[in-house]
Amino acid sequence: MPHHETGEALFCLCGVYMDKIVIQGGRALKGEVRISGAKNAALPILISSLLTDGWNTYSNVPDLKDIQSTKLLLSSLGASIESDGDSIKINGGGMCNHEASYDLVRKMRASILVLGPLVARLKKARVSLPGGCAIGARPINLHLKGLARLGAVIELKHGYVEASADHLIGNEIYLDIPTVTGTENLMMASVLAKGVTVLRNAAREPEVVALADVLIKMGAKIKGVGTSVITIEGVSSLKPVSVSIMPDRIEAGTFMVSAALTRGDVTILNCEPNHLEAVIHKLILSGAQVTVEDKSIRVQGSDEIASVDVKTLPYPGFPTDMQAQFMVLMSVARGVSIISETIFENRFIHVSELKRMGADIKISGNTAMITGVPALSGAPVMATDLRASASLILAGLAAVGTSEINRVYHLDRGYESIEKKFARLGAAIKRVNG
Repeated sequence: MPHHETGEALFCLCGVYMDKIVIQGGRALKGEVRISGAKNAALPILISSLLTDGWNTYSNVPDLKDIQSTKLLLSSLGASIESDGDSIKINGGGMCNHEASYDLVRKMRASILVLGPLVARLKKARVSLPGGCAIGARPINLHLKGLARLGAVIELKHGYVEASADHLIGNEIYLDIPTVTGTENLMMASVLAKGVTVLRNAAREPEVVALADVLIKMGAKIKGVGTSVITIEGVSSLKPVSVSIMPDRIEAGTFMVSAALTRGDVTILNCEPNHLEAVIHKLILSGAQVTVEDKSIRVQGSDEIASVDVKTLPYPGFPTDMQAQFMVLMSVARGVSIISETIFENRFIHVSELKRMGADIKISGNTAMITGVPALSGAPVMATDLRASASLILAGLAAVGTSEINRVYHLDRGYESIEKKFARLGAAIKRVNG
């Protein structure tokens, strides 16, 4: 089990960070692509195994760096784990360690989700303040305020959150913003609390609903899932479950945009169209033809892409995780479009790289004004976070000439074999080591 990585320099020397994606652009994508399980649903669901004794079984789990990091984290807490293909079995009955160390937590922000289950089961937790992509502060103060409302004593010491409670007691919790991980953390803490907890202004994302459905299957009493008010009646214990991870709506959205961008014809299989209504609406406005079936979406690109304004919002609004990808589409649209980012303050880092490829984008605060150009041109670019990486791949697919996307290790955190999936759709794309 690897431990004690000493930062980016070591990774670079080992070649982990040296992979790059090379793309010869200009090919229309055609065919079918199957969507993997959702990273943002899998992570909290795997962590919920800490709330039970016995073996939980999870299928359709994507093969991603963040999943590997989560397994390491759960193992460090004393959980037993068995893996077989896209199936993972986890037994939280052996959980004995209440500390999630910096060395493990720094790799992904979702690690903070162990805080609620640890306090609920072990009565105490010591969790490092999390790391992750450089797209804004994403403070966890709402997690901590919520836990304090449940009776936990919270202290911040030497970069760690220390929380303890003899018994968590249900209470009313108002979230200043509808935070996804905050809602998930507090749900997991509340299911074993005494009495009733009411989460107001709760997140409504499908991934939150998926976690709640798993907790309910475990025996939790939760009402109002999918609305802004979630009511949780605490129970004394939960039982293990067997569940399948929902498909990744952001991966699906990324492939949808790629079809429109390359004037292609792509059918996205194993997806939930009702999770993607905002993206579908904007693609139709851009000129794409979108055909929706029960578990699939076909996107046929138009010869001329129309400009569309976008404002990111909590679900069911346009997802912030699709903003960078849609900006690439608008970069080659006719006219001027405005994209407003209301969720994260630093989520325009990809703009400077898109401008290297010929995009005409001007930033003012949390707003980007994009004037469409006839075509992007291939260039060497640098990825800065997960969704920015995906946007640069899309730009490379549409660009004239060759593009090299460096630092693609971000991609492996959230997209399963994305270059292979694009290659099967006809893209001239390959991963190059070193």
